[in-house]
Parts: sequence; C-alpha cells; structure tokens
Amino acid sequence: MEKIDFSDEPILIEKDDDGEFNNPSTTKEPPKIHRLEESVVNRIAAGEVIQRPVSAIKELVENSLDAHSSSINVVVKDGGLKLIQVSDDGHGIRFEDLPILCERHTTSKLSKFEDLQSIASMGFRGEALASMTYVGHVTVTTITAGQLHGYRASYRDGVMENEPKPCAAVKGTQIMIENLFYNMTARKKTLQNSGDDYPKIVDLLSRFSIHHIGVGFSCRKHGATRSDVHTVASPSRIDAIRSVYGVSVARNLIKIEASDNDPSGSVFNMKGFISNANYVAKKITMVLFINDRLVECSALKRAIEIVYAATLPRASKPFVYMSITLPPEHIDVNIHPTKREVSLLNQEVIIEKIQSVVEQQLTNSNETRIFEEQMVQPSPSAPVVTGNDSHSSPSASGGATGASKSQKVPVQKMVRTDALDPAGRLHAYMQVKPSTQLGRNASLNSVRSSVIRQRRNPKESADLTSIQELIDEVDSSSHSGLLEIVRGCTYVGMADDVFALLQYKTHLYLANVVNLSKELMYQQVLRRFAHFNAIQLSDPAPLPDLILLALKEEDIDADGSENDDLRKKIAEMNTELLKGKTEMLEEYFCIYVDPQGNLSRLPVILDQYTPDMDRVPEFGLCLGNDVDWDDEKICFQTISAALANFYALHPPILPNPAGDGLQHYRRKSAVVNLDEDMNRSVANEAGDDEIEHELLAEAETAWAQREWSVQHILIPAMRLFLKPPNSMANNGTFVQVASLEKLYKIFERC
Repeated sequence: MEKIDFSDEPILIEKDDDGEFNNPSTTKEPPKIHRLEESVVNRIAAGEVIQRPVSAIKELVENSLDAHSSSINVVVKDGGLKLIQVSDDGHGIRFEDLPILCERHTTSKLSKFEDLQSIASMGFRGEALASMTYVGHVTVTTITAGQLHGYRASYRDGVMENEPKPCAAVKGTQIMIENLFYNMTARKKTLQNSGDDYPKIVDLLSRFSIHHIGVGFSCRKHGATRSDVHTVASPSRIDAIRSVYGVSVARNLIKIEASDNDPSGSVFNMKGFISNANYVAKKITMVLFINDRLVECSALKRAIEIVYAATLPRASKPFVYMSITLPPEHIDVNIHPTKREVSLLNQEVIIEKIQSVVEQQLTNSNETRIFEEQMVQPSPSAPVVTGNDSHSSPSASGGATGASKSQKVPVQKMVRTDALDPAGRLHAYMQVKPSTQLGRNASLNSVRSSVIRQRRNPKESADLTSIQELIDEVDSSSHSGLLEIVRGCTYVGMADDVFALLQYKTHLYLANVVNLSKELMYQQVLRRFAHFNAIQLSDPAPLPDLILLALKEEDIDADGSENDDLRKKIAEMNTELLKGKTEMLEEYFCIYVDPQGNLSRLPVILDQYTPDMDRVPEFGLCLGNDVDWDDEKICFQTISAALANFYALHPPILPNPAGDGLQHYRRKSAVVNLDEDMNRSVANEAGDDEIEHELLAEAETAWAQREWSVQHILIPAMRLFLKPPNSMANNGTFVQVASLEKLYKIFERC
C-alpha cells in the first residue's frame, strides 16, 4: 500500500500484481440489461412520431386525404395542446376495425414489406394513431356508407377503452385529441413556453390546400367564428395560391415544368410555380410535394436558393411550389419517423436538371421586369373604406384619436363583412363539385395575364366634339347615391343567372349584372375612343355568314327559299356597307374588316376580358342595321352601344346546369310503347347514363368562367370606372333586399 497525497486529506490507492494503480470505485459489476416495459417503448416511439401538435395534424390530414375526402376541417385550442379536432367527409372506418384501430402497426395501406416498393398512400406504418393515444386522449367518431348511424369510441395507450357507442354522425370521420402530452411534462412545458404552435398549423394547411385543389380545407381556433384558412375546391392551381397566399404572390409567379425519361439517368416529371423578379420577401417559402406527399428536401432548396442569389440578387428569397412525380420504386419513403423526408434514386441528377430549368426561366423573367405606378385618385362623393381602415389607427392628432375611441359604433351600424375574407362569400356555404373538364379549361387564366396592369382611363382622347359631348352626358347624368354604392360595395355571390348580391355598409343589394356590364362597357368605349388595344382573331370570321346566321336566329319561324334569298341579300348589303366603313371603324374602334369581308380584329374594352364569341353574329348584324352612319354623334353612340351589348356579361347560351337546369342535359329516352310509369322507372335506372357529359362539362365551364369574370373583372372595374346613370335607380338594376338597421329593429321588438 502506497500513500499519495493529492490534497489536504490522503487517499489510499492499491496497486495490482503488475504494479498498476487500481481505483476501487471502478471495479463494480457492469449494469444488467433488461427488457423495457411495452408501455415505455410505446411512449418513447410516440415521442418520435408526434413531436408537436402540428405533427399530429399532419398525420390526421393525410389519413383524411387517403380516405378520398373532399372537405377537411381542423379546429385547434391552445395551439393544439388542449384540443385538436380533424373532421372529413371520406369513406369512414368500418365498425369491425374499430377495436384494433389504434394499435401499433395496424394499417390498411400494405400487408407485406414488398408493398413499400409501390406504396401510393400517405401513411403505411400504422403508428400515427397509436402514438397519439400514448400522449393524449383520443376519441373517434365515424360512419361508413350504408350505415344508419355512426359509432364513437375512446382510446388510451393503444387500446379501445369501451365498446363503440352508436351516435349521430355525418359522413366521414372525426378524430379528437384532448390534453396532448399530458404525461410528458417536460415537452408540454417546452411547447407552452416556446409560443403558440398555431401559425405552424395554419402554414401546414395552406400548403396542403394549394396542392390538393380538389379538396376544401378550413382551419380555425376553437371558439372563433372566422377561419384562418378557408379554401374550396378550385379548378386552377394559381387561383388556389391566390386565395391562400394573396394576390401579390399569385401575380408574380412563373409556370415551370421539367421532366426526364432516361432509365439510365433519371425518370421524373415536375410541375410548379416560382416567383419572378418582381417578387420580394424576407424569407423563402418552398412548398414541395413528391408523389403527392408533403416533404422537405434541403438539397433541392439550397440549389434553388443559389440560383436566385446569383440571378436575382434583389429577389433572393423566392416563393416556390413544386410537385414532383416519380415511379414508386424510385423513392424510399421509410427514412424518417414523421415521413418528413424521403430518399430519391438519382437525386443529384434530378436536382441538377430542375436547377437548370429554374435558372433559364429566371433569366427570361429578368429581361421583362415590370415597375408599377400607383395613382391615388380620391373621390369626395364616394370614400372607399377598406377592411383595414375600419379599425382604429394612430392619428397625428391626439384629440382626434381620443374622440374616435370614445365614439362607440352602435350594433346595428356595424359592418360584419371583410372583402378579403372568403368566408363572407356564398362559396363558403356551397359544396363545389370538382370537375375534370373545368380543370382542363382554366377559368379565364389564359386571358387574365399577370403582366398586364389594369389600365386607367387614358387622359388623351380624340379631338372630336361629339365624343366629348357623349362623355359629358354620362358624367352629368350620374346618380350620386348609386355611385357611392358602386365605389364601396363588396361582392357576395351570384343570386341567380342575372343578379349578383352586393353589400354596401349594412345594406344588401341585388344588382343586375347584364345592365351593369353593358353600361360599364359603353362608358369605357367612349373614354377609350381611338385608343384601343386589339384582340386578333386566330380565324377571321366571314361577315356574310355571321349576319346570315343572326338573321336566321331572329326569324327562326320563317321558311321558304324566298326568305333565304332575302336574308342573303341583306347579309351581302351589310357586309359591303361595313367594308366601306373599314377605315373609320379601324381608326376609332379597332374593328377591322378585311377586303374579303372577314372580321379579323376586335377592340380590348376592358383589360383582361374577352367577350363571348358566340354573340359575334348578333354584333355583326347590329353594326349593319342599327348604326346611323349619317350623323357623327349618333353614329358613334350607336356603335358604342352595339359594342357594349356585345361585350356585356350575358348568361351563356347553354342553360345553367345547376339545380333543375340539369334536365336540359338528359338524353331523350328511346323507349316507346311503354306506359308512363315504366318510362319513369327506366329513366331512373339509367341515371347518369342519360346525361350528355361533354355538353354538361362545356356548360359548367362557361358558367364558372362567367361567375369568375363577374367577381374578378366586372366588380373591380365597376368600382374604378362606372358612373351609374339616374335610370338605374328606377329600372330594377339595383334592388335593396335587406337592411341591418331594419332587421335589428324587428328582432329588438321580438
């Protein structure tokens, strides 16, 4: 035994047989390995899969998408720690599957490991629901097709607590998680101290909604009446981006596509949108879906950031949406507990090709950069108050601020509509049926170009007294009350084929879309006189044939060769007349008729809007028959009126397929010599087979395009340009249907 003094008190250290020092404290036996309890294992695994509330919502939303839902609603309380509720209208869960629903590794997505090579669903492990039951209290309410009632069951630690109870339910499944992380104190405190998780949940639902455009999404806080995310099924990706991320993002996007089909290199297909040189943001927004699965790819994100930093230094923080499709066998989805990341075959090659396409598009975009001007034109008679202006804002005068705070707005005077909130429109309460035909025919996106700015009325005009007199007549006959309504109205929705619902302050009006659009077009023709842009027809239309067609439609009951000969002569005479007026029509109205009598050019009366070409025959006949060519002022007035009638937003020629209009698209039954009851039964059995689907799809597209034009083109242009004449106050163009003050008095008396 030797004594070594390291401190004030000596420590005795023994030497072994080889003369080495040996510390007695390190000679204990190694700890025994033992098997963890299953509950501990499951809770540890649950902490990996459900890292925070947004992880649970992502798993539940993906399950709803796998269930072919068309509507998914999310309600959250305290950032998801107290309550998460996800409801969908999918196919539901079978009653027989409820006992094992929340056990680990129970799934309907695959049955053997080889199925992973061709997996197409969002989930496949069968761990998400089980993990939620180990860290929260889970309640499932579901109903499947054909059941008279639904079932509700509660789960804890992967086990169903009681037998499923019958209950009332709507189609689909509702999963409710309460007290998330109640048994994981450290994580719960960390999440509570790190701030609300709700913005992450809103961002997640926003990303899902712009990819799955055939599904409606909503997300709101518990107890709130307004949704922070509210989208309906849309035929257009760009419309979905506009409704979620705003107009400023949507108008600065470039469509991008890339693909490769080289088995020795890479096989993929990519479609998406990237921001152009005019987009400026403080941080990058990248929405990436691979095989319809929301994932992250740091290598691709970094490659795109490098391109933007090198090409567009000012816009180095882009907005990127990409959807990449790969063969299922070229992707490994099983590399992350939350399925947040995936591994791709030939990933470097794919990223390099996408990076090259992005760089090429940005280079072209940088050459056509747009700098917009904003002109403030205050209107003393019609102040426009936006949703943001309705809230009290800091004032330069303290006294004015104090006075505004002290004045409380009466309940019956409060305006409860936000023009920027989709929940204030009729679409929020209507279930939109996705249409594949409508998806292929984007609603006027080909006409509505993001690089065309809304052009104000040109200051310069033709030096013609007659045109100035017509403009002065419009200005002098303007109705001040209607002008105030037009300037500050909010679009609610279409009430029927002709009337739109508009709200102004606390009043609700029915507005005749046809009359409004006709008057707007007439005034725009006068104000843009001799300063039109042109719509070039791809196929020039022969005027004789057009006028002959219009004459036949007007005189549909007349028969005989004499009438045909007369109509042909009228068509020829009108064509010759218009050919003689070509120079004047082209110079003043941008209407060009070539020497062969073909109509090949029309004016742009309202930017971003193209008229219904089915009404060209009627327009050609009006130019020939209704215009007085002898008097200058009357001539210009009648041509302007003919153009206004042609460009007005008339209902499409095909009947509206909504509601009872669907009957117009049923084929006539070929069954004969059967009594009426038998015919009715055969028709009912035939069902959808009797519907002319191609014609129906064409009608749905036409009506959807018209409604889109009313909301996004007519109403904004009307606020800017229209001066409603006095006649509109009496001819039924505006009809007040409700007043909040009057309704308030009625209910107050009740």
